[in-house]
Amino acid sequence: MQKVIKIAAAVAALALAASACGSTKDKAAPAAGSGGGGKVGATVPLLTSPFWQAYNGYVPKMAQEAGIEALPTVNADSDPAKLITDMNTLLNQGVKGMVVTPLDSAAVVAGLNQAERKGVPVVAVDVAPESGKVAMVVRADNKAYGTKACDAIGEKVKQGKVVQVMGDLASVNGRERSEAFRECMKSYPGVQVLEIPAEWKADKAASGLESLLTANPDVKGVYLQAGGVYLAPALQTLRRKNLFFPAGDPKHIVLLSNDGIPQELAAIRAGELDATVSQPADDYAKYGVYWIKKAMAGETFKAGPTDHGSTVVESRPGILEDQLPAPVITRANVDDKALWGNNL
Repeated sequence: MQKVIKIAAAVAALALAASACGSTKDKAAPAAGSGGGGKVGATVPLLTSPFWQAYNGYVPKMAQEAGIEALPTVNADSDPAKLITDMNTLLNQGVKGMVVTPLDSAAVVAGLNQAERKGVPVVAVDVAPESGKVAMVVRADNKAYGTKACDAIGEKVKQGKVVQVMGDLASVNGRERSEAFRECMKSYPGVQVLEIPAEWKADKAASGLESLLTANPDVKGVYLQAGGVYLAPALQTLRRKNLFFPAGDPKHIVLLSNDGIPQELAAIRAGELDATVSQPADDYAKYGVYWIKKAMAGETFKAGPTDHGSTVVESRPGILEDQLPAPVITRANVDDKALWGNNL
């Protein structure tokens, strides 16, 4: 309830700002199509995750390489209402484009509407909004994350219980990964799926896994939808419950995650983690900047193949996604120098 109240307050503040300027676009706002110049504002959802720490480091680097002036990134600190406020602050600072990572796919629409009213294009990274105007969404196919994790576990677990530690279901990412994993697991009829709603929060993952393993010490596999925040507490919980055994041991609980951070790669090498689906933190920043530069220059986009090995799809009416590749990392390819997690 507190979260809803905070978001409502932020939305109300945006509405008040809008009404104060009248019903037309704010005359003080820069017009799109001015050649791609001007400052860009960027947000990150949190900085407690190694994945987002890496992305945060890539943003200024990629902006500089693209010849774009980027303001220091703003940390929403896992608060959807703060993200909306941050977006409004960036707009008031006169940015001509924004690269935003939504926390709540519905709540962010208020910020998108304000940006549209001011004529400022927005690129969303990692999470797609429910609606609203974005020039492009840069993300990987999150349904594929759930399916890849399911198949990797299903290859090793033919019978028994597996757990998926879910992300925030207010985010389209959490929903897509969860639904895809659940649907794919129907192809493995000997497997029973148990679920923990953890909201991308380490403490919720730890407490949920603790309770679930107490009631189900016979779990055979665990899927962590965010290795950056879930891997450490999951391993700690398994050890505390005397259920941690390295890969290759007959008692080993198969462990899959998403992110591709260096810590996951080290865990794969150590036999603690079986595999991860690598989210391209470097390319999220690179192509977030790529698309916002084009949008600021007044370009419009359509579905189809890109010049960088991905495909733009219309994920929902009016919303285009540049779906970047996300490889599965196992012991076989963990040392591949092309992986961003090996190049920080």
